[in-house]
Amino acid sequence: MVATENMAEQVQLPGQVRAPLSAVMRRVGAALSLVFFVALVVRLGRDGYSDVTGDPIGVLDALYYASVTVTTTGYGDITAISDGARLATILLITPARILFLILVVGTTVEVLTEQSRRALATNRWRQQVQDHYIICGFGATGGSAANDLLARDVPKDRIVVVDNGRDEIDRASAAGFAAVHGDASQRAVLRQAGIDKARAVIVTPNRDDTAVLITLTAREMNPKVHIVAGGREEENLHLLRQGGANEVINAPAAVGRMLGLGTYAPGAVQVFDDLLDAGAGMELAEVQPIRHDGTISLPPDTTLVVVLRDGVSLRADEAGSLRETDSLVVLRNSC
Repeated sequence: MVATENMAEQVQLPGQVRAPLSAVMRRVGAALSLVFFVALVVRLGRDGYSDVTGDPIGVLDALYYASVTVTTTGYGDITAISDGARLATILLITPARILFLILVVGTTVEVLTEQSRRALATNRWRQQVQDHYIICGFGATGGSAANDLLARDVPKDRIVVVDNGRDEIDRASAAGFAAVHGDASQRAVLRQAGIDKARAVIVTPNRDDTAVLITLTAREMNPKVHIVAGGREEENLHLLRQGGANEVINAPAAVGRMLGLGTYAPGAVQVFDDLLDAGAGMELAEVQPIRHDGTISLPPDTTLVVVLRDGVSLRADEAGSLRETDSLVVLRNSC
């Protein structure tokens, strides 16, 4: 899907009905069935019908009569002349004509109504969405990132997925997320996702060059948004940082360290995995210090791990007294 498509076509909201092509095809099939039904009635009762040409009613004549009858065109060149044919017209053909019209008109109204409903819902969503998280790429990594946000009490309506794969978009929509179908490196697509009002962007495509381009575009469009990008090759990580990513995750290296740790300290791997799993026992979190009775201190029920001060990470024994401007990485109970 190209980036120039309008928003009603590009944004897929949770529970939003897709283009009713299958419903239209079913109704077309039903309408054709009615035509063939009328043709069959005429063909079986052909002796009760008269053609202005004087020729007997054949299969083609029956189909012709059925088509002009159910569409209410009725040229009158084939007419019912016997009582039986007229009774069949009253009891069978006329109800079929009415059903045909209902199908045609009903389908048209439904399609127009559905398109209008989708357009209104999408415009309303666009006006309301803000302070949200945009996940660019909904593969295994993007899906895990979304699950982590949910575990940290981020509402589903504040998560927007961008992907150029239809299957991924359908999966994101089925999971309850708003989804934008398109290339996240395109400005128009990120604009559809509300990049100007986003709180954070998570970049998880399957190629580093795509990740760099998405990061550059997102940073240009929103200089203040927090960008977290995943890289696959060590040599490309600096490009993500230069492109504007606040945090760069070397996914293969992180997995490799976990595998190495697991060879001699399997218990540590389990603990570390639990810390990363929000909602499961203890978790790592970033918090701000609190002021109490004139002093700056840790929030209650937390254990200090690292102090982030002026862009530098300091151990607890290096930081000294806490400052109000510090950010603290702590251990806390996730329950």
